[in-house]
This record gives sequence, C-alpha cells and structure tokens, in this order.
Amino acid sequence: MAALLVTIGLNATQAPAAFAANILSNSGFETGSLSNWACSGGTGSVVSTPVHSGSYALAGAASGSDTAQCTQTVAVKANTAYTLSAWVRGSYVYLGVTGGASTWTPSATSYTKLSVSFTTTASQTSAQIFLHGWYGTGTYNADDVELDGPGGTPPGDGAPAAPTAPQLGAVTSNSMALSWTAPTGTVTGYRVYEGNTAVATSTGTSATIGGLTPCTTHTYTVAAYNSAGESPKSDSVTGTTGGCTDTGLAKHALIGYLHASFANGSGYIRMADVPSAWDIIDLAFGEPTSPTSGDVRFNRCPASECPNVESDADFIAAIRAKQAQGKKVLISIGGQNGQVQLTTTAARDTFVSSVSAIIDKYGLDGLDVDFEGHSLYLDAGDTDFANPTTPVIVNLISALKTLKAKYGSKFVLTMAPETFFVQVGYKFYGGAGGGDNRTGAYLPVIHALRDALTVLHVQDYNSGPVTGLDEQWHNVGNADFHIAMTDMVKAGFTVAGTGHRFPGLRADQIAFGLPAATSAGNGYTSPAQVQQALNCLAKGQDCGGYTLRGGTSPAIRGLMTWSINWDRYFNWEFMNSHEPFLNALP
Repeated sequence: MAALLVTIGLNATQAPAAFAANILSNSGFETGSLSNWACSGGTGSVVSTPVHSGSYALAGAASGSDTAQCTQTVAVKANTAYTLSAWVRGSYVYLGVTGGASTWTPSATSYTKLSVSFTTTASQTSAQIFLHGWYGTGTYNADDVELDGPGGTPPGDGAPAAPTAPQLGAVTSNSMALSWTAPTGTVTGYRVYEGNTAVATSTGTSATIGGLTPCTTHTYTVAAYNSAGESPKSDSVTGTTGGCTDTGLAKHALIGYLHASFANGSGYIRMADVPSAWDIIDLAFGEPTSPTSGDVRFNRCPASECPNVESDADFIAAIRAKQAQGKKVLISIGGQNGQVQLTTTAARDTFVSSVSAIIDKYGLDGLDVDFEGHSLYLDAGDTDFANPTTPVIVNLISALKTLKAKYGSKFVLTMAPETFFVQVGYKFYGGAGGGDNRTGAYLPVIHALRDALTVLHVQDYNSGPVTGLDEQWHNVGNADFHIAMTDMVKAGFTVAGTGHRFPGLRADQIAFGLPAATSAGNGYTSPAQVQQALNCLAKGQDCGGYTLRGGTSPAIRGLMTWSINWDRYFNWEFMNSHEPFLNALP
C-alpha cells in the first residue's frame, strides 16, 4: 500500500552486521520541530502527548486524500545491511525505505515497535526513510525512529536526496504543471521524467510539460541533481490531459447486454423492441472458431431457438434507428463460453480482420471486450503491468490499438472484466507467481488502452470476497462491494508483489456491472443498495463508513447489467429503477 516506491535493490547475500549508531537526525522529534523531516501537504506536526519517550513525538494527520507521509533522507554506505525501527501508534501505520522493504500495523492502540531490515545496493549512497498512515484512518503517531548502521558521505558532499511530495497543478489539453518539495543537500536543478526519459528540467521546484496529446495519461517522477550526480527519483504522480473526444455517450449511461446470438431461457428481444433507456447495447456474443484462432464470428440467434428473431435487414435497420437516437451498439467478444487466446501474431491479425468484418457488416459503434475464463493469463516473471511480455496480453493490446486507430476517435471501446482479473491484482498478481496466473491479468490491457478506453465496467458479481483499499474483505450483493471495488479503479493501487502502482482511471471511464435479477448471476443487489453506492461514489454521501480513497466521482459513467433480456423477464426492474436515478445525478 505504500505508494512511494522508486528503485532500491536488495542484496540478499550481504550478511547483516550490528551497529549501535542511529544515523537519523531528530529521530525522537526532541527538537520540538520537524527539522530534518519532510511531511506531505503540511500533514505532520510535533506533539507532546502521546509520546513513547522523551518530550515529543510525530503526529501525522492522514486524511481522505493524503496518507500523511513523512520522510527523511540519510547518507548510507553501499553493500551494507541496515535495520530500521520505530515506535508507532494508530490505525494502519507504515514504516519503510523508499523503493525497498517496509512493514505496517493495522491497529496499534498503544505504542508498538515496527522493525524492518534492508541492504543497500553496490552504488547506493542515500536512503529515504518513510512513515505514513492510510487514507481516511485519522492521525497516527511515531517516536524513537532508528536506522541502525554506518553513516555514509553526507548528501551535501554528494548527490542530493530525492525530491518529495510531487503534485499536479494546472492541466490543459496539451500541458501539465507539476510542483514538488526540495530535498536535503545542494541542488543545482531538477529533471522531470516520464519513464526513463527526461521531459523537462527546472532550477526551481516546479515545471510545466507541454506538447502533450489531448486526452492522454502521463506518469511523472522528479530527480534532483548537482555536480556530484543525480538523486533517486521521487514518488510518481499521474494525470490526464483534457480535450477528450465526445463520443456522444450519455453522461450517466445505462449499459446492457442483449442476447443476440442465443435466448438463454430469458427469451429473445428484437433490436427494435429494446427500450430507448439503454444507452449502450452490447451484442452478446462474438466468439472465436477455436480458442487460439483469433477468428471471431457473430452468429445471430437461429429461428429454432428464437422464433421471433428478425431478419438481418430489420436488425440492421433497428441498429440505425438506435444510433439516430444517440445510442451506441457494440459487438461484445468472449463471454463465459467464448475463450479467446491470441497466442500468435497471426491470431492477432485474424482477430483484427474478423472483428472489423462484424463491425462493418452491421455498422456498429465499437467493441466490448468480455474475456473471461482462461482467455487472459500472465507468464511467470511477467510482473510489470506497464511492460507486459505474455503473448496473449501483448497481442490483445496490439489488436485493440489497431482497431481504435482504424475507426478513429469516435470508436467506443468498453471492457467487462471480472474482479478476479482487476481488483484481485491488489493482493495477487499472476506473473509474480505463487497462485493463479490469471489474477490481475486485465491490468496491463486496461493500462495500455487507458487513453482509448471509453468505459470499464467490472463485473461486480459472480465473485468471491475481495480485499479493498481499506484492507477489509468485501462481499457481493450490497452497496459496500460496489463502493469498495469502484473506488479501487478510481484511486489506483499497488500491484501485489511487483513494486508497481496501477494508476486509477478518470471517473467518466468508470461504471460498475451487476445482475439485472437473481436468475442472472450471483451478486444481485437491490435497487436501494445500488443507488446508495452511486450516491457514495458520485456525491460522497451514505458511504456506510467507507472512506473513498479516490475521492468523489460526479462524472461516474453509470451502470452495466447482465442483461437486457433478464431485465425484461423480471418486468424491467433494473431499467425502471436506475435510468431515472442516473439521469438525476449531477
């Protein structure tokens, strides 16, 4: 959960050594001030009670938008073992070294000692120590912080420490302003990095990056430098430029799947008979001729199963009528039975051509990716979601980017992953090993397509319990589940065991999915509970004790359901309850 990681390697072969020296300054805050410590957003202070020893201790005021991170950077020796410890008090208190080892306690009603060991790399000259709480959990205390080990060359005599607390300023369609807090040591200037590329330099603690493409997401870090060298990079900060193309989609959309190739016990609905309340209609399903062929076919429901099925001509005419009303009609690929594994570039290319043929034949507005089962997985060692290497992931990303480029900015791209493939990645990530290699497997696809993605509507159903950002288990079928799962998508989260953080999506890209009725899936949620979740997410109201880590989302896109057919079967409860409610949201 500590969102402040830059690269500090560990040398597991170095034998630990014991030292009596504490090389931190003002480690017990006995100066009565925060000297030598930097706390984010003015959240830190020194208090006289409660203390562990002496006269003073640190108080970090964690809020709904700030974990109250306090750091100190010290000079260290290379290839050397250190032990870091602190006495802490409060809920969810974290101690660690930036980019390396960390530890935490979920609840310390009285002062409790945390301790963690790490070993510096062969070229490391400084280490940043951090303490922080967690979003919305209130004030924590820390005292008697110790870093046991030999001191190195002071930062003033070498490269500076890392800048802290980077934050976004003004954002336009083609620029982003950043600011940060100066580190200790002599600083000549700063470099702003996107990945490993320096995109701006500054002699002060701010910079503006220009020449950006509208509606694109960027993640930046900052490093300080002087004549002796460059500091480690700061925490990352992520933002999205303005100027996103208006696809004509309703601000708060009602999204539903239409059984277009089967009846599934709920009966067939002719396209012309779909009520106008539905803003996105997903045609279920396009399926491949075999799991690895990439050859996707859309076969309309046969008359033997759907006696009232209309002709292709009437079907297409009804699609045009929906589009004239501003509705979007998409082909949904996959579903429960449609396994799609693009294991080769040939399958990728076939996928692009066959999906294009379906879109062109029916004049559709875009594509919904509903890959389930074993369609997506991560090879062992594939741990960086921003740079995936597993063929089924890489080829799908390439295929979707090709389709987006072919059809242009108005192309509607949606995704309907299960929680297993998204939020479960917070605690388990397939490529990191030690479990199912499918956990979190949608994350690299979502991230790579985030600038092209219209709506992500995770299936908040047919799911086991999932750990949220509050470190609590959440279960399907109530407002709490939808609040916690959707907040994870908005706030972003660290990806388990990888050292990487998945940045959250824009609110207008986020909806959540649920069954239209009890027969449609496990996790049916009553209309009152669904609307409680929407009130919490959009307005910050009636959150049931949950604190939104991603903040409120007035622009949240809406609701998805499986399915339009099941909703009709149960007298349109979903549509009649939620379409007016969505329209009334700000």
